[in-house]
Amino acid sequence: MAIRVNPRFIEDLTQFGAADVQMCYHCGDCSAVCVHSDDLYKFPRKSMRQLQMGLEKKMETALEPWLCYYCGQCSDQCPREADPGETMMSLRRWLISRYDITGIADKFFRSKKTEIWTIVIIGLLIGIAVMCYHFFKGSLNIYDGEQAFLPSSLVHNFDISLGAFLGIILIINAGNMWRLTMNTSGNVAIPWWLYLKSILLLPLHFFTQKRYAKCETAVSSKLYMPWLVHLGLMWGYLTMLILVMVFLPYLQSGPEILWPVHIFGYLATLGLMTGVFYFIYSRFAKKYVQYKKSHNTDWVFVVLLLLITISGVFQHIFHRNGFLIAANVTYLLHLMFPFVRKKKYVFASIVLFSKVVKSLTNKCKIYFVINIPKIV
Repeated sequence: MAIRVNPRFIEDLTQFGAADVQMCYHCGDCSAVCVHSDDLYKFPRKSMRQLQMGLEKKMETALEPWLCYYCGQCSDQCPREADPGETMMSLRRWLISRYDITGIADKFFRSKKTEIWTIVIIGLLIGIAVMCYHFFKGSLNIYDGEQAFLPSSLVHNFDISLGAFLGIILIINAGNMWRLTMNTSGNVAIPWWLYLKSILLLPLHFFTQKRYAKCETAVSSKLYMPWLVHLGLMWGYLTMLILVMVFLPYLQSGPEILWPVHIFGYLATLGLMTGVFYFIYSRFAKKYVQYKKSHNTDWVFVVLLLLITISGVFQHIFHRNGFLIAANVTYLLHLMFPFVRKKKYVFASIVLFSKVVKSLTNKCKIYFVINIPKIV
């Protein structure tokens, strides 16, 4: 069967962050040093080879980029400085753009200006909409209730509606990924019970990210703790998302502190701040190879997450101490940042599904690949 190649595949991938693919001469050091490379998934070498051959359609079905945590060992060991780790990250961005039916991911990954201007414009529109509500119905001197600057009930209902919309996008994008990554040859029927047998791996790997922890066994420095920091960031992000989507009326009540709810917010904030500062410092210090290169979407996400966290902290302080006008103004800024970041939820939904997708081998064994979540 004829295989169509794209001779401009590498050139196209440079817009997603890849820069040194042609330097690779396939010595295999990268796959040898990777703790997750095995007989089934020989990466990053396999992906590097397919890139050089221009096998674009073949790469669309690949699972290897989702197995990589970018610990940087493969890039450190590369004698040609081909940076296979960064190439795997670029492939993930490219794959996300392939799964995403909205086309937003592709435009943002390809153009920093498009992403920044979209963020600025949407943020301003949200600010204008909130101020219009304030002038017609809300009061800047009231923090919560029917006449509040932004009632928690209004924001809560909006979050639920937006969550439902993004859920639909998740299902459609997940279906796209399923269609591309599945073995569609029809040679082997997949027993339904294999899905049920493997589904328990999802909560195990979701909440522990134990595969990421294995990356650190080959690193001698005791201060190298990306797995622990990433776990804290993921837990903080997930906890805060649940609090905002489900328990927002309780979070916004007060000014007394509702400890059964707010304690989780404090712990989530600690995890977010630790993770965000660690990643920002690492990207500036460039001590480790995985932080020496950064795509524009890496910076945008981390910076927005920092602004959201800081504005949320000050909003909480102002509210609990009775500075209602300051709390409402900070609340406005806090809402503008996370709303424009809602686009990241579309990306995250694709990445989330990619961790649970299985691959079918000739022995009819299903593997669930779960590395939740790589969005920072």
